[in-house]
Order: sequence, then structure tokens, then C-alpha cells
Amino acid sequence: MKEIYKRAITGIIYVVLLLSAVFLNSDAFDFLFMAFGLACLFEYKRIVKLKGYYVFVAYLALWWAYIYLIQKEWIINILLVATLVTDILLLYFLLSKKEKVFTPIEKFLCGLLFLGGGCIFLTMIPYRGGGFEKILIMGIFILIWVNDSFAYLVGRKLGRTKLFPSVSPKKTIEGAVGGLVFALIAAYIISIFENNLSIIQWLILATVIVVTGNLGDLIESKFKRKAKVKDSGAILPGHGGIWDRLDSLVFAAPFAFLTLIIFSHVS
Repeated sequence: MKEIYKRAITGIIYVVLLLSAVFLNSDAFDFLFMAFGLACLFEYKRIVKLKGYYVFVAYLALWWAYIYLIQKEWIINILLVATLVTDILLLYFLLSKKEKVFTPIEKFLCGLLFLGGGCIFLTMIPYRGGGFEKILIMGIFILIWVNDSFAYLVGRKLGRTKLFPSVSPKKTIEGAVGGLVFALIAAYIISIFENNLSIIQWLILATVIVVTGNLGDLIESKFKRKAKVKDSGAILPGHGGIWDRLDSLVFAAPFAFLTLIIFSHVS
């Protein structure tokens, strides 16, 4: 029971921090996720035993360039493609039964594009329409939270079939389906308040975010299992590290960004 209270209090503080950053001003939001990206990279670096601090310098340079300097669509698309390719290769790492030994350059590029690129595109999402779309980014956060919460609750009550027992023994298919169903309900409700996307587009976006978010969670679990650690860190009592909290969001962000690009071209 004490652990539940600890998780609840930490979760409330985390949500209040995000809400404050989103509704205070765009700069607060930008720098919060820049800091989150550094924290994720710090935890990742420790887990994969990546030496040196070059990945932090590269991430900060990339983040500053793409958030404040680069406007051309084709340059943004280069980073998007590189990030998506890295994520797809990590799906192969997740599904492969062979032991993968990462070289130092692979560790560097993986951290920079998988985590750094994910945080950059997460920061860029609310600017897709030209301004700072608070409801859009909050909607994405809500979809992730609803999926995580109801996947846990449904899985705990109804879970029988293991989703990926070799990587995450507690996750179930029933929980994953339950999380998706409630996320779709949440997407329908969000579409009432956020009119830049249609109901159908919100439902599609919710599906993309839930599916890729679950995969991001599993990929982080495989990294932790490979390193024989339970959590990526201990900064959030009851939740582990920052990467533990953002694993779904960071992996889903570039796929969500791509989905929004597609919407802008077909609507």
C-alpha cells in the first residue's frame, strides 16, 4: 500500500510539472523536454555502458538546431527518417532471440536518435500548426497516460495471456487491448475540444501512439533486462527513472509526428 501511495504522489507531481510547462509558456515546455532528454540519455548511458560525454553534446547541438534554427521541411525530414530507421532497427533488436552486442558507435547513434530524436520530435509536435498547440500535446500525453493506466488495471483484473514474457513478464494481451480501447474513448473525447484534427484522425493518432508506445516500453525493458537492472534510475520514487516514465512517449513521438505530417497532406 505504501508503494501505491508513493507512485500516486510521484505521478501527481509529474503531471503537475507537465501541465505547468505546457500552460505556462512554450519556452518552459521546450526546456523541460530538453532536460528530460538529457536525463534519459544519462540513464541510457549508464545501462549500455556508453563512455564519454559526446552524446550529451551532440544531443544539445541537435536539439538547439532543430527547435530554434532549422525551419526547412526537408532538413526536418532527414532527422525524422534517421530516427524512424533507428526505431525500426530497435524493433528487430526487440524481436530477435540472438544476443546483440552493440558497438560504441551503435550505442552513441542509438542514444542520440532513439532518445534524443524522440525528445526533439516530442518537443516539435505542438508547433506543427505554426503556433503552440497546447491541447494537441496535452491530448497526446493523455492518450499515453490513459493507455498505461488502463493497460495496468485491465491486465491486473483480466490478464491471462502474456504479451512478451521473455522481456516483460507482467504485461498481458488483455491489458494491451484494454489500454487501446480506453485510449480510443479518450481520443473521441479529446476530439470534442481539439478541432484541428477530425474524430477519425484522433482515433488513428491514438492507435499509432498506443501501439508504438507499447513497443517503446518493451524496448526499454529489453535494454534493462540485458543490463540486469530493474529500473533505468531512481529519481522518481515508485516509478524508477525518467526513461522509465518517458519510454512510451519518446518512442511514439516520431511516429506521431509522421502521422501528423500525413494528415496535413491528405486533409
